[in-house]
Amino acid sequence: MESKKKLAEEFEMKDLGLMHYFLGLEVWQSSEGIFLNRGKYVVEILKSLNMLKCKFMATPMYSNLKLLADDSLELVDVTHYRQIIGSLMYLTNTRPDICFAVNTLSQYLVQPRRVHLVAAKHVMRTIDFGQYYDASHEYRLYGYTDADWAGSISDRKIKSGICFEVCYEFMV
Repeated sequence: MESKKKLAEEFEMKDLGLMHYFLGLEVWQSSEGIFLNRGKYVVEILKSLNMLKCKFMATPMYSNLKLLADDSLELVDVTHYRQIIGSLMYLTNTRPDICFAVNTLSQYLVQPRRVHLVAAKHVMRTIDFGQYYDASHEYRLYGYTDADWAGSISDRKIKSGICFEVCYEFMV
């Protein structure tokens, strides 16, 4: 509430109440907690791919799946593949379980093969449960980063990694 007051002093504002839907993110708020979900967005993607009646998959990617660029496999429509990967990238904000699979599949955006398209559709077949933040917990966001300071000998580009995690403790 304090931040709303400070913003209202500086800018013309209108309080619309609790947020329910924003940029494809559904938000359900109560005194018990907050639930974030992208179910509506996922349904729209599945509709566009004609996959609404697809069979559920428990994991986003098989652990022993080999996705090497094999020239003998059939090429697929690059635009269609990129649209799927772009949609999946947007979902990774609320679906940390698909980050590894989406990262792996995004490495084949130039010449995607049938095996890559099948694997991308496999990721789409995992159910979106969303994330629940219980009000009885105190949450803290931790961020970690690592960079190699232009350590690539061939092109002097920086290779870095970023990781965020939300930790909670029971409030006493």
